[in-house]
This record gives sequence, C-alpha cells and structure tokens, in this order.
Amino acid sequence: MIIPSQIRCIYNCTRPVVSTRVVSSLSTNLSTNNYINLMCKQQHYKEALDAFNFNLEKSCIHLEPSTYANLILACTNFRSLNYGKKIHDHISKSKCQPDLVLQNHIINMYAKCGSLKDARKVFDAMQLRNVVSWTIMISGYMKNDEENNAIIMYIQMLRSGYLPDQFTFGSIIKACCIGADIDLGRQLHGQVIKSGYDHHLIAQNALISMYTKFGQIAHASSVFAMISTKDLISWASMITGYTQLGNDIEALYLFRDMLRQSVYQPNEYIFGSVFSACGSLLEPEFGRQIHGVCAKFGLGRNIFAGCSLCDMYAKFGFLPLAERAFYQIESPDLVSWNAIIAAFSDSGHVNEAVSFFRQMMHTGLLPDDITFLSLLCPCGSFLTRNQGMQMHSYIIKVGLDKEAAVCNSLLTMYTKCSSLHDAFNVFTYLGKRANLVSWNAILSACLQHKHAGEAYRLFKLMLFSENKPDNITITIILGTCAELASLEVGNQVHCFTVKSGLVVGVSVRNRLIDMYAKCGSLKHACDVFDSTQNLDIVSWSFNCWLCSVWTWP
Repeated sequence: MIIPSQIRCIYNCTRPVVSTRVVSSLSTNLSTNNYINLMCKQQHYKEALDAFNFNLEKSCIHLEPSTYANLILACTNFRSLNYGKKIHDHISKSKCQPDLVLQNHIINMYAKCGSLKDARKVFDAMQLRNVVSWTIMISGYMKNDEENNAIIMYIQMLRSGYLPDQFTFGSIIKACCIGADIDLGRQLHGQVIKSGYDHHLIAQNALISMYTKFGQIAHASSVFAMISTKDLISWASMITGYTQLGNDIEALYLFRDMLRQSVYQPNEYIFGSVFSACGSLLEPEFGRQIHGVCAKFGLGRNIFAGCSLCDMYAKFGFLPLAERAFYQIESPDLVSWNAIIAAFSDSGHVNEAVSFFRQMMHTGLLPDDITFLSLLCPCGSFLTRNQGMQMHSYIIKVGLDKEAAVCNSLLTMYTKCSSLHDAFNVFTYLGKRANLVSWNAILSACLQHKHAGEAYRLFKLMLFSENKPDNITITIILGTCAELASLEVGNQVHCFTVKSGLVVGVSVRNRLIDMYAKCGSLKHACDVFDSTQNLDIVSWSFNCWLCSVWTWP
C-alpha cells in the first residue's frame, strides 16, 4: 500500500506521468482519496480524472465528499463534460449525500462545460439553494449567450427572496449588455446602489463596461471616478470605452494617469486602445512615445499590441514603420496579416499588399473574407484584370465565393477593371444570395459603362426581388434616366420614390434636379430645388446653372 507521504514524494514534479502500475497500487480508499486530492491540489487534473476512471473500472471505490468536490472542480477546469457526467453519476449511486457546496460545484461544472440543460436539472432538484446557486445559473446562461434566460433567472431569484451580491450583479449586468437593454441596465444600477454594492469592484467594472457599450461615456466615467482602488480591468474598461466612443484625448490622459500611479502595468489591450487613439488623432509623436513604453514593458512582440501598432503607423502614413512593427510580432496570426495587408492596400500600394498576401499563403494560413475585402475594396482601382482573376481563383479555392460581401467586392473590382462581363458573371453567380449592396453595385457598373438601358432593366427586376431600393439605388437609377434623357422614365422613378415612402436626402434631390434638367424639363428641376431643404454646394451649383439657362417670365 502506498501511503500519502510516499505519494507526495513520488509526484513532487511539475507534471507527473501516471502509469497503470502506480494507479493500480492505490488499493485502499484512503490512498485513492489522498492521491486524487493531491493531484487536484497540484492542478494535475487529467491525472486525477484518469485515476478516478481507472479505479471505477477495476473496483468499487468509496470517495469522500471533499474528493468528489475536487473531481468536479477538475472537470470544470479541464472542461470535461464526459468525466463530469461519470462523476455525477457515481455521486448519485453512492451513499454520499451531496451538500450545498458540492451541488453548486456540479451546477458550475455543467454550466462551464456548456451543458445548461444538465445544470438546470440539478438546480431545479435542489431542496436548498443560496445566492451562489442562483449566480452560477445566471452566469452560465450569460456566458452561453442565453442572456434572456439569465434575466429571467435573475427575476425568479428576486421573487424567491434571495438578495444578489456583487458577483450576481457582475453577471446580470453583462447579460444586460449582451441583450442591449439600457433601461434594464439603469434599473440594475439602481439596485446595485440600493443593495450597497456600488463600492464593490466587480459590480463597478461591470457597470463601466455596460455604460461604454451603450455609448453613455459620462455615466461610465462617473462610476470609474467612484472606484477607490482601481484594478487593471477598471483602467482597461475605461480607456477602451473612451477610444471606442471617439474620446481619444481622454483615453490618452487616462493612460497617462495610470502610468503615473505606477500600480499596474498596462496590458496589450490597453496599449491596443491607446495606439488606436493616437491613430485617430493623427498624433505621430504621441504614438512613438507610447510605442517606446510598450517596448519597455516587453509587449512589442505581442500579437494584439503589435497589430494595433501596425494599424496606427499605417494611419500616419508611415508604412515602413508599420512593416517593421509587423515583422517584430512573434508568430503573426491571421488578424495580424490582415492588418498589414489592409495597411498597404488602403494606401494604394497594391503590389506590396499582394506580396504580403502571398507571404501569408506560404506560411500555411488560409485567408478569410476580411483578407479579400482588405485587398479588393481599396485596391480594386489598381489591380489589373489578371491580378483580379487570380484573387477570384483563390476565393473559389478557399470556398469564400459563397460569401455575399466577398462577391460584392469582386463585382466592384471587375467594374473598376473595366470588365463588365466578369462583373455580370459574379452577379449572376450570386443569384438569390444577392443583397442590396450587390444590386447597387451592378446598377452602378452599368451606369459607369454607359449601359443605361441594361441598368433600368435590372432595376425593374430588382423591384420583384426581396431587396428594396434605398437612396443609393434611386440616385444611381436617376443617373440612368438622365443618361437615357427619358423624362417619362424619370417621372416614373420620381413617383416610385414618393410612393415607397423613402426619406429622400439632399443627394437624391440633387440627382432629381440633374435628371429633369438633362431631360429638358427645367420647370420640374426648379420645383425640386425650391422644395429642397438643407441645400448643399451641389444644389446651389445646379441653381446657378438653371438661372443661366432658364428664361424668366
């Protein structure tokens, strides 16, 4: 028999290799319990679970409640639903009567492993629950994208007389963010204050994230100011919130305050946010200084920070620095490659963008829709037809030709390459998958290449599809009417616009003026001008032209 002291001696290494001989020598329940508990304590969860499974198959074992709890925790950390069900079944068949703590562990295991049905079954069978039980279920629903069930569970908890704690508030506020319910969020904030948890960090950080997601940066800032001892999550949430909502100066000031306190070292996500803020502000000097701070903290080779740094330098137009930042990233992933491709593509450096694309393919990474959108959208005007056809071949090869967004970019690219035939082929291939963007793209292609009659024919087909025209469609088709110099068709389109209830913007009204003028109906053109509010420079330019040709009575 191996006694506990011998077990500690044998398994006092970083990660032991458990042999069948060693496990089979655990001939007593005491040895089995101690061995499993020791493995769990050392976070060797697989070994603990293997030991349980081996003894389960070879003999009838009797485990202590604490051992069951450790095994369930091992399943939770190892995300092993299969072992979890085995252990739960063993508990049910044994003489062990699980207490509230063990039951909560079982619920948490099922929730963390994504089996909410089993978690709910255990929860509903519990004769005694506490706030931890309810919080586990609420958190489980929230983390598995079932925010509505999380909110329902929270309401049931309140009706059952249980009071939430800061962990409950942290989970239900996150569920509220996912569900995009600002009114419920405000109510929860009120409950946090009423319950006295408005000075607890978990609830405060959740409120900051919620308010920034809802665009209420002033409320987020107010909650942040109330935190007496801020942690890294508090700083990161507030800095990221400022950046995402366009308050870039505030983000940089807050980053400076964080550095001055010297309590926490910024992580890659904070650096990513401040690099984004510098890029938006077009402040190269700030960017260089923060790059130096990032390198000082050893995050220059981090994927997330390096990707944001690459994007920042690209916005400054410093493409050599963007390239250098990219090559400093340790093991660039697909997002990193997409960032450097987009950096050169957006700047019109098509050959360099294509070169990076080829380098990426040589690494074995497969491009996604973002890769091709980054290449085709900005570079469409610069790609040759042969280059475009090569991209098209890659798209078919990796199976992205089913994506409407990618096909729309191909359609636009072929139009810019003056290959209307290929554009039509892509549009025809889309078929019923064509969306509003697809229709607008092919209509625009016809107009650009002086195929006004074909554009009008497609417009009539579009009216019978599931895609209804928007302002862009009407602007394009009015240009078609002007090209055709057909007052009758122009009147029909104008009538359709009014009857369909489209909110006509100034760009459509300008196109109406242009259409009527080119069709020879200056009176209609003047009527549209007179009825237009918020005139822009184009409207007034048309007015000047009308005045020069109109014969006033």
